[in-house]
Amino acid sequence: MESPEPFSDYLTRARRQLTQNEIAEHMRCSPRQVRRWEIGESRPPEYALDRLKQLPLFLTESSPVPEAAKFSFVDLFAGIGGIRLGFESQGGRCVFTSEWDRFCQRTYVENHADGHMINGNIKDVDESEVPDHDVLLAGFPCQPFSIAGVSKKNSLGRKHGFLCEAQGTLFFDVARIIKAKRPKAILLENVKNLLSHDKGNTFKVITTILREELGYEIYWKVIDAKHYLPQHRERVIIVGFRDPVPWSWDLLSYPEKGTTTLATVLHRPDCSDAGEHDVEAGYVIDGRVNPKYTLSDKLWAYLQSYAEGHRARGNGFGFGLVSPDDTARTLSARYYKDGSEILVDQGQGCNPRRLTPRECARLMGFPDSFRIPVSDTQAYKQFGNSVAVPVVSEVARVMNYFVSERAGQMILPMR
Repeated sequence: MESPEPFSDYLTRARRQLTQNEIAEHMRCSPRQVRRWEIGESRPPEYALDRLKQLPLFLTESSPVPEAAKFSFVDLFAGIGGIRLGFESQGGRCVFTSEWDRFCQRTYVENHADGHMINGNIKDVDESEVPDHDVLLAGFPCQPFSIAGVSKKNSLGRKHGFLCEAQGTLFFDVARIIKAKRPKAILLENVKNLLSHDKGNTFKVITTILREELGYEIYWKVIDAKHYLPQHRERVIIVGFRDPVPWSWDLLSYPEKGTTTLATVLHRPDCSDAGEHDVEAGYVIDGRVNPKYTLSDKLWAYLQSYAEGHRARGNGFGFGLVSPDDTARTLSARYYKDGSEILVDQGQGCNPRRLTPRECARLMGFPDSFRIPVSDTQAYKQFGNSVAVPVVSEVARVMNYFVSERAGQMILPMR
């Protein structure tokens, strides 16, 4: 019989990602039994460890960075791995991941399970447990700083920014890991509103800590994903270097905005572009987009009335109706509610429809090979909270020259 120690280790990992009920369903036992195993009241049967290892939420044991990798990185507040994809495209290898949301974890491991387990809440991670690495990546939570997040918290009488205990102070966890591990470079990503939040004081705190307390030279820029994707999406990118380097944002390539349209994102009329996963997930049925994504008469009438009311008052609020020749507004995490910011015109006499999760993935720059193992609601939240992958890839392309072996040669990348 397997000793209880390995089982206990695996169970502890599982509980970072799943509830006792979810583990019980997988193990085909009662939640009470899982609790008894967890607190040591009973010993698991012989088959239990093998069955627990079959949970699709475990990455394999930690492995060293292969010689082929140009640099190593850690992925904090990883979400579904959009920043990771950008840096992997430039030859990097992820050696540590932290993400607390169990639905994001499920999507992450479905697409990136190749080297280590996912760590949960970063507050529970001791900096000594983080492997040495060349680049630290962190898309730390933006809700405390976003316009929508601040407005909502104000309406509820809640604190925001660094005063938001749940999320705002997570930047300081990033700082303590930087201080302990001293990576060659860092990349932080957040909403544009981070720059102006609290009259600029929030951003001033961040830059002061990075520069004066941690000793990194930092650079930031607001980049619109519309250079690379058919979506207006402005995000602030902060890059920093431990040692002096000739960094310039002019080294990045910025294609003309609007040259990529939604035709590259939307399903073809016959849905011949849909993969097996899209069919299995029900995004398309019988060669057409699933009718469930078409707005009901009631919802469509409400959105039109809502928009008309705001127009009458001189406001710009309303739905965003798009066609294949257009570009879209910003995809948000609230897209699952009514899809109003991006509605696909289906022609005269037909109500518009939401984007399918696959179309949302494409709108964010994820490849069609990216699997979506969660519900539509969770998928909309995940892609709405994610990064525009091509933006990160372009930043990573330039950063690569300052963190890989080529950095010593000081060969600057050509645009």
